[in-house]
Amino acid sequence: MNAIVNFMKRHFKKILVVLVVAIGLWSFMPKSKDGDPEKDKLLLELLTYVIEKGHYNPSTIDDNFSKGVYKEYIEALDPSKRFFLQSDIDAFSVYETKIDDQIMNRDLTFFNLTYNRLVQRMEESRTYYREILENPIDYRVDESINTDYENAPYCKDVAALKERWRKQVKLSTLASLVEKQKLQEKGTDKKDAKIEVKSYEELEKETRESALKSLNENFDFIKDLTRSDWFSVFINAITTRFDPHTSYFAPDEKERFDVSMSGKLEGIGARLQKKNDFTEITELISGGPAWRGKELEAGDVVLKVAQGNAEPVDVVGMRLDDVVKKIKGPKGTEVRLTVKKQDGSLKVISIIRDEVEIEETYARSSVVEKNGVKYGIIYLPKFYIDFENKDSRDAAKDVAIEVEKLKAAGVQGMIVDVRDNGGGSLKTVVDIGGLFIDQGPIVQVRSAAGRKEVLYDRNPKVAWDGPLVIMTNEFSASASEILAAAMQDYKRAVIVGGKQTYGKGTVQNVIDLNQFVRGSAVGDLGALKTTTQKFYRINGGSTQLEGVKSDVIMPDKYAYLKMGERDIDNAMPWDKIDAAQYKIWPNQPNYDYALTNSRKRIAASAQMKLIDENAKWLDERNDDSTFSLQIDKYKQEQKHLDEVNKKFKSIADYSNTFEFKSLPDEAVQMQTDATLKEKRQRWHESLSKDIYIEEAIHVLDDLQHGSNKGVTNQVKKEKAIKS
Repeated sequence: MNAIVNFMKRHFKKILVVLVVAIGLWSFMPKSKDGDPEKDKLLLELLTYVIEKGHYNPSTIDDNFSKGVYKEYIEALDPSKRFFLQSDIDAFSVYETKIDDQIMNRDLTFFNLTYNRLVQRMEESRTYYREILENPIDYRVDESINTDYENAPYCKDVAALKERWRKQVKLSTLASLVEKQKLQEKGTDKKDAKIEVKSYEELEKETRESALKSLNENFDFIKDLTRSDWFSVFINAITTRFDPHTSYFAPDEKERFDVSMSGKLEGIGARLQKKNDFTEITELISGGPAWRGKELEAGDVVLKVAQGNAEPVDVVGMRLDDVVKKIKGPKGTEVRLTVKKQDGSLKVISIIRDEVEIEETYARSSVVEKNGVKYGIIYLPKFYIDFENKDSRDAAKDVAIEVEKLKAAGVQGMIVDVRDNGGGSLKTVVDIGGLFIDQGPIVQVRSAAGRKEVLYDRNPKVAWDGPLVIMTNEFSASASEILAAAMQDYKRAVIVGGKQTYGKGTVQNVIDLNQFVRGSAVGDLGALKTTTQKFYRINGGSTQLEGVKSDVIMPDKYAYLKMGERDIDNAMPWDKIDAAQYKIWPNQPNYDYALTNSRKRIAASAQMKLIDENAKWLDERNDDSTFSLQIDKYKQEQKHLDEVNKKFKSIADYSNTFEFKSLPDEAVQMQTDATLKEKRQRWHESLSKDIYIEEAIHVLDDLQHGSNKGVTNQVKKEKAIKS
């Protein structure tokens, strides 16, 4: 935060001078119920100025920049190409290379044109789906739909647009109809309650009525959006062209961001993101209701949301904020999600909403034994810290405590699990890295001005000098990558994971834009999150794009999918600076032996081969966007998917041979805390089915004993007897 604070102090007066005239004029302008154009102009000028002065490497606002904004914005407005006609795009494209000039001149002509046309087209679209759903749909017609909207052309006229709507509505209702038929054949619903037997005609009518209600609600949500909401979309199309992590928070979004930073989550305990017209589950929060339910998974796409027994609402095409609002709700209430699994199958998942306790975002540990030798596992979900209170708990303090507890328990090796850890505080990374080495650099940071700073661990104490494994995956990002990279450069730990981590090597800071205006005349301007620095490994290489490549690469179901920073078109580039001065960790004689043994085990593992086969199949499925709209063929497609999926069922059913236990102090707590007991039992159960943690334990064992396992163990036994 210090870098951005210093920047603000240096440039505060300059920015106020730029704004003072605009603010003075704005305060006398009449206010509109549906947003205020003059406020939008002020926001546009303020944002671009702050980004250009504070961003690590600001893009030149020119014609190429304009083209990027144009593409990003149009795709954001109509990702499934079901609103705009080709004639609309022709009218918009006149401004494709002029947006940069309009930004500099505070000209809203392009935005006004697109906004007004979008409102018009959305209102017209209401008539399309209503006409389609008025009469029974014939599912005997042999036709198909391709849902690859990104590569689909815009419709040349209204007739073609109505046809696109017809097929999209037909696919949605067909999926619902087949699901209803399955439940009727079974005779019970998801709660094993008996289902009333209905005719095909009755079920078909139900699906149309449900679809109509869902679409009406969806369009009612859209109609409630204000001009300011859509202007935020335009603003973000501009900010994200500087880099993928620079974005604008409207006032409501800033409030939600502040809540999320507090670590307290409510609802089902899942993180979502928008992908084209769809909402995807990206992460399940440990301990939350979705995590406890075991049915929802990262990668699932949410198609419909129902409140308890109410009819489900189609959320395809709905704004992410609105999808979140539907999924959220009071503790103890039920939400039903219709999701598309990664294998293409559809599933209705019931979840009882709850509060996700902040405790589950904290570090925790477990003990496991192999051949009578104890090993410790520290799970770190995020690098948390309270910047306002230095005396409060943080990730580094908690990990240090877990290390001491594991040492007291007599472990001979430790695993630090940062899988799915998206990052957090830089300070905590340096402190955690320092637990495992003596004095030395942990990370290098370069600012926008090119100034390089090396962040050191200056504490000569080594909390743990024994065998160490860092576990990562494709979703380990930012601070997680710094820790893994430092431990890898020192050869202090073996990195076990997928091919590479996420590849986010940049630092963002959140700037409250209201600090640049005086009084309340302009209202709340929200905040800007912008990239201000870049991380570098101590060997000089950036973690940007490349991430951290594992020492031991294990097959992963996401291995072939495009999900990393490297797959984003305007991500900042990889580069390299001079290495810092550091010494390789000298106390690991079995390092190469452990790597060789691990690679042999993985190559010989039938389970690993199956995981890799599944990953390749999922990649193929990801590219298949054509669905039959003929009911018998659609059912055959679903049946085929179910049959293929059975082949990979053993992946989820896998169990390793290890038993995981809580440390003594936690075991005592669990005697009186039923919730904690359930959470730890669930965590230990997941560890016992985790082939990756199993391999990490084997690696620790090789690091500890090398090629003399039997001899080493025997010597230890003899020493114990003599003592």
